[in-house]
Amino acid sequence: MQFHQLQSFVALCDTRHFTRAAAQVGVAQPSLSQQIRALEQSVGARLFHRARGNIALTDAGETLLPIARRILADADTARQEIRALDELHAGRVRLGAPPSLCTGLLPPILVAFRRRHPGIQLIIHEGGSRDLQTELSEGALDLALVIDSRRTNDPVLETTPLFVEELVVVSPLGAPRPVRRAQIGIRELQGRPLVMFRPGYDLRESTIAACRAAGFEPTLAIEGGEMDAVLEFVNAGMGLAVVPATVVRDRFRRTPIAAPGLTRTVYLAHRRGMAPPRAARALQEEIIRSLGEASAAGQLPPGVRMSVVNAETP
Repeated sequence: MQFHQLQSFVALCDTRHFTRAAAQVGVAQPSLSQQIRALEQSVGARLFHRARGNIALTDAGETLLPIARRILADADTARQEIRALDELHAGRVRLGAPPSLCTGLLPPILVAFRRRHPGIQLIIHEGGSRDLQTELSEGALDLALVIDSRRTNDPVLETTPLFVEELVVVSPLGAPRPVRRAQIGIRELQGRPLVMFRPGYDLRESTIAACRAAGFEPTLAIEGGEMDAVLEFVNAGMGLAVVPATVVRDRFRRTPIAAPGLTRTVYLAHRRGMAPPRAARALQEEIIRSLGEASAAGQLPPGVRMSVVNAETP
């Protein structure tokens, strides 16, 4: 199994067309076809179904694809490390984060990082934690801010807890308060229409799990949105939503959830067994340093507290 064979294999997976895949990797089509045949001989199995111009992955191809992507990503990381060496004048960082953090805590941290390292390109991938963890494990990301604490023992990922964030119920300012008290209990959401995130979002899973633990199935008015869409649907009066305290703006009513409440822990994650590229390590340090300084100065947003497990710069 050779490196250029894996490059040809991934290109053919992405394009599902021999001519376009050959152009993508910079070889002639017969050469690419030969590399695919040699790779199939090397692994001892057919990787593609070919029928009337249609190309589809076999089970063996489906198994090899994420491994091949990781190998190519690791090679790319090695090249970046060698080029960067001790100075951070160039490079890139691919950071994954949920939309709620991209619009809340991250912007000032990324501004500070750019001031320190203006030559480093920042690439942000927004998504739910489950999707980000998959991208991270496949080598498509260098770092990710993830929520799902069940993945802290993942053999592929290494995680560091950063902070704990309170979840609250939001409703339109012009609508009646959801309850007369200052706080709302989970059971008081029973029968109320809820605006729900799409599958793969930790907020969806934690809200549904809390409702079921209280003995009822939530009533979904609409589901499938990202953070901005969920907030707009709430503002339009379609229902209540459970969201992080940091995303609630002045045009929404925020109602805390009664004890024991709902919280989420945000983790900083990277591939286990391989240090992130130097530029990514610099961003990792910036994130931890900025949060620590904000906590020490009492400047963290309401509803956020630093994790007590690991608050030191790695």
